[in-house]
Amino acid sequence: MKLLSQLRTSSFQLALLYMVVFATSVFLLLAFIYWRTAGFMTAQTDETIEAEIAGLAEQYRGRGVNGLITIIRERVARDPNAKTIYLLTTEDFLKLAGNLETWPEGSPSEGGWVNFTLSSAVGWKGPERLARARIFEVQGGLRLLVGRDVDELTSLKRVIETAINWGMGITLALALLGGYLMSRNTIRRIEVINNTSRRIMNGHLSLRIPTRGTEDDFDQLAENLNQMLDRIVYLMEGIRHVSDSIAHDLRTPLTRLRNQLETTLMSVDNDEAREHAGRAVAEADQLLATFNALLRIARLETKGNSSDMKRVALDELVSDACELYEALAEDKDQMFEQSLQPDVIIEGDRDLLFQMISNLIDNAIKYTPEHGAIGVAVRKEGEDAIFEVRDSGIGIPDDEKEQVFQRFYRVGKSRSLPGNGLGLSLVSAVAEVHKGRIVLSDTNENTQPPGLTVAVHMPALTPVRKRIRAIPAGQAQEPGSADVSTPAAADRT
Repeated sequence: MKLLSQLRTSSFQLALLYMVVFATSVFLLLAFIYWRTAGFMTAQTDETIEAEIAGLAEQYRGRGVNGLITIIRERVARDPNAKTIYLLTTEDFLKLAGNLETWPEGSPSEGGWVNFTLSSAVGWKGPERLARARIFEVQGGLRLLVGRDVDELTSLKRVIETAINWGMGITLALALLGGYLMSRNTIRRIEVINNTSRRIMNGHLSLRIPTRGTEDDFDQLAENLNQMLDRIVYLMEGIRHVSDSIAHDLRTPLTRLRNQLETTLMSVDNDEAREHAGRAVAEADQLLATFNALLRIARLETKGNSSDMKRVALDELVSDACELYEALAEDKDQMFEQSLQPDVIIEGDRDLLFQMISNLIDNAIKYTPEHGAIGVAVRKEGEDAIFEVRDSGIGIPDDEKEQVFQRFYRVGKSRSLPGNGLGLSLVSAVAEVHKGRIVLSDTNENTQPPGLTVAVHMPALTPVRKRIRAIPAGQAQEPGSADVSTPAAADRT
């Protein structure tokens, strides 16, 4: 699988393209060399045959047919290996002289050239060999064939062709191996950048992409990305510092204002003034809740709460939260269902988890109309502990599901309802502290409104089972001596 993923990378494809270009260049070069070499050897053979023909023509002009027959017989006698092929026949193909018995089959080319096999069919007494000859007619209706044994030349051509084929195969193999090695080195550098980027996206903003000090393209890319990350972190910290400072600085005067309004509310006798003061106190409480949520999210995003992590029974914690909100659901005549699988244990901060659970249940009740249905579930799937809240409310459009975790973001349909747009931001921050992830989906895609299902996946722990030590018969058990292991009391509600 790793090899297949490497073959799909752009670096390997680039190396493959280079291999194709390189192999094509080598092929064209070898083909040119073969064409020139084979052509030169063929031309040299043809020139030798032409020289033989020129000599025979001179003898024919000086000595006639009898002289031509005599010179052919002399040359055949001087060439026991029959490197040169001769055959002089009458118009009816009756042999007059030469080292062949019959005329070879095959039609000559326009220049009179013919390629044939030296075999018993033409009266050849040795092993079969390849020959190339030229045919022309002599005055008087005689036919003359002069050729050369080109078997060695053909064998040499085959050797060259085999060498070219092997050379191309080796070239392709080496190019493929080189492309693989080059792409693997490139992939390693890219994977370092990818791994570091993933960890940075998971919240480790202090990490930076390592460099090798070679000042190559990857080092320059890493340096530019690191400078960009430094700038982004600087701007984020500046924005976070400003928002946190505003929230922190305004919380104290808002608290004093709220207390003064409450004092005023207790001191006035006029009903209308009391109503106005009550609404002012409620608005102040809403502002204080907003600032407190902002500060809580900021603390979670910067420091987390890893020091407060303990074993928590998620099903028991959710049960406590459901007991708290059941009355609120009854006031709206909502159906409130619970499906809590026992012994679902996670490691977490009990207070943060309770706030996350409460926020999700409160949202479900708030955005579900009267006579609607709300479902709360806890279950374990594989290595994940899942807390899920389902409702039949207005839901969230698909294109806004990723944006609802931003601070102060509110879906258009919910802007008329009370809230500040920080609930899901706080839920997301708590889930991130607990190494969890949130999945949003429609409760029922076939209905309108579709409702919303929020599932929080967190790493599950193995529940601690009770271990009871066997006591021998007749032996009394001392108080406190039972070997029983249960989750710590502090982890239960």
